[in-house]
Amino acid sequence: MEEFVVLVNPQDEVLGLMEKQQAHVNGLLHRAFSVFLFNHKGEMLLQKRASGKYHSPLKWTNAVCSHPRNGETYLEGAKRRVKEELGIEVEISEKFNFIYKADVGNELWEHELDHVFIGTFEDDFHLNPDEVAEVRYISFEDLDKEMIDQPENFTEWFKIILEEYKHHF
Repeated sequence: MEEFVVLVNPQDEVLGLMEKQQAHVNGLLHRAFSVFLFNHKGEMLLQKRASGKYHSPLKWTNAVCSHPRNGETYLEGAKRRVKEELGIEVEISEKFNFIYKADVGNELWEHELDHVFIGTFEDDFHLNPDEVAEVRYISFEDLDKEMIDQPENFTEWFKIILEEYKHHF
């Protein structure tokens, strides 16, 4: 099934729809969301993207990142993808939004108006193997060290979003 993203201007006014991969080839600004989940110790959940993903396979990133569908709010899309990818339901709240553009390799770009949500979760996951290879919690200290020592193991957008996150908290 073809997936479409919602193209927007910097004020989040809808310009139209485009097939997801084409929007990434063209580097056009579109709606997106990122979900950060934490455990009671304040450790961040990371997911390793499945090997079959068309870009950035087997790279670590935040708990969930994706795109709302046409007619879907950012929150609705985020909760849908948390359920589809991690197999869980969790309360999340929006903390901020910003625009970024990242080269994700293979002549593909993420150019997103990204709404960032956070929540807490400490139960069992039911991972969708088509989306997620594995998950783990990590402290900010260990995450910073890994990102310095092995930056190639992380998605390009996660590097950007994590820095933006740190500016807000």
